[in-house]
Amino acid sequence: MLHIVKDNIKTLRERSVDVTLPLAKHDKKTLDAMLSYLKNTQDPEWRKDHPACREGIGLAAPQIGINKRMLVIHYQEGDEEKPIDVSYELVNPKIIENSVKLCFLESGEGCLSVDAPHPGKVYRPFRIKVAGYEAITEQEVTITAEGFDAIVLQHEIDHLNGVLFYDHIDKLNPDKVIPDAIAI
Repeated sequence: MLHIVKDNIKTLRERSVDVTLPLAKHDKKTLDAMLSYLKNTQDPEWRKDHPACREGIGLAAPQIGINKRMLVIHYQEGDEEKPIDVSYELVNPKIIENSVKLCFLESGEGCLSVDAPHPGKVYRPFRIKVAGYEAITEQEVTITAEGFDAIVLQHEIDHLNGVLFYDHIDKLNPDKVIPDAIAI
């Protein structure tokens, strides 16, 4: 099982290095293990056997002690009868475009590496375009995401730059209202 690095560990604040392509077998194996871990954390039966593990939808390599520009995302969207899996194993992802319009999660953001509560609004661009290598499909991709999808991608890409979600919270006014920002 993977060990999650917590936010008091200095390496989580370091900028990750690019991954050499073509993707080495050990890097693909790491991505597969990360994705498997996320899927397991979303299984209530698995969590019963692993009560110390929290449910997650995204995981960046620095969160398991590997400072390489790799991340995985897995969650389901849509209705319960026909859920759609959203899964990525992204290598060297870069945000190449973002909207001026902002959004935030009404419930606040959380993180597998952060145990302490950090209440406040985390404003992020509502729409982004990300370029990178997708290891599941083994090809270069450009992903256009908005709303929740964009927030998740930005949160994980932040990890690759040594940034945590609570760095975006206004310290003097954590519940600051930005006009026209979209609540998700």
